[in-house]
Amino acid sequence: MDLSDLRRDFGKFGLNEDKLPLNPIELLRNWLEEAKKSDIKEFNAMVLSTTDPSGNPSSRIVLLKELDNEGNLVFYTNYLSQKGREIRVNPRVAVNFYWRDLEKQVRIAGTVRKTSREVSEAYFRSRPLESQLSAIVSPQSDVIDDLSVLKKKADELFISDKKISMPGFWGGYSVKPHTIEFWQGGKNRLHDRLRYNKNQGQWIRERLAP
Repeated sequence: MDLSDLRRDFGKFGLNEDKLPLNPIELLRNWLEEAKKSDIKEFNAMVLSTTDPSGNPSSRIVLLKELDNEGNLVFYTNYLSQKGREIRVNPRVAVNFYWRDLEKQVRIAGTVRKTSREVSEAYFRSRPLESQLSAIVSPQSDVIDDLSVLKKKADELFISDKKISMPGFWGGYSVKPHTIEFWQGGKNRLHDRLRYNKNQGQWIRERLAP
């Protein structure tokens, strides 16, 4: 499959560096809000990249559920999944947002820690019951014979009198950024790229060549 002729020019939106906040968390909030108001479906979808003990990377899409007051990005998953196992060995991760219609991209590098049990349980209880049951019965990332086995377990749990509670192997992660890069598409591939690095508690902004 030859895709070499597929290309798209950018440049509908500008990026005025003088009008940007010095704190990248504020800018990230602004861009997320803009994506939300633009009716972009699952604007909170982000690519999360981790590495295994040998340094092999793996990526998947997860949903941002909170950008907290400290600027941490919170998502939820099975702690025993592939990403959970890799985070346990190496808590350094990368995150990427891409909003095609806005010609915007955000790249984030940071470290991960688990959210508190209380925070995880509060979110777990807010999920639809069916999603709670799926989280309980699914050994995420493990090899299974057939999906019907998990569906049967979920159905059995649904009709049982057993109290539904968050399993210990499930919960939230919080990504603390130390580098955030904002990418705005530009004409003729002269894109705007602004990178913020945290140094001794202060954010330092610099421009990168496209």
